[in-house]
Amino acid sequence: MILSLIALIVAITIHEYSHARAADYLGDPTPKLQGRLTLNPRAHLDIYGSLIFLFLLISGSPIIFGWGKPVVFDPFNLRQPRRDAALISIAGPISNLSFAFICSLMLRLVFLLGPMSIFISAFIAPLLQSLIVVNVVLAIFNLIPIHPLDGFKIVEGFLPKEQAIEWHSLERFGYIFLILLIFPIFGSIAPLNLLISPVINFVLKVFLPGIPLV
Repeated sequence: MILSLIALIVAITIHEYSHARAADYLGDPTPKLQGRLTLNPRAHLDIYGSLIFLFLLISGSPIIFGWGKPVVFDPFNLRQPRRDAALISIAGPISNLSFAFICSLMLRLVFLLGPMSIFISAFIAPLLQSLIVVNVVLAIFNLIPIHPLDGFKIVEGFLPKEQAIEWHSLERFGYIFLILLIFPIFGSIAPLNLLISPVINFVLKVFLPGIPLV
């Protein structure tokens, strides 16, 4: 539980900080003015999103989701609003997957060093495993192309203008679509589980070979 909590705080902080840093780099000072250009977790954590994510993760639920405090940016400060909004959105998931990859390399290094001390085997290795799992789950979940997840703006940013306008009109239905995905309304298994579990397991096979899948 403690390791999962640490991993969750790290993953959300990296995710939201990357959104803020990307927005600032692309010309929008809004996240900086709101104090989001920091790696201090208190600036990025949403209490309800964090608790739900942690509860589902440690309970072994097949449905895992959660969220941090959204980074607000002003599209009027961006040179190419649709494209730049997509880049800001994709920065979060990419940062999580990149961090998971780094942790995967560190975990392999730990095992290659041979016999591990009690501290490493009891804390460092399990922590790295938790960091990998939580970062991968958070990244893949946010890539779903449904508002308010990052995937929605990513798709919108790379569509031609006319199609992007049509796509944007679906934004108001985002929460409805998300609820239909999260809860097993039409069967015993939630559509979200069927949708992202294969992707998550594929990524974890690469990052955690030989480790039980989620």
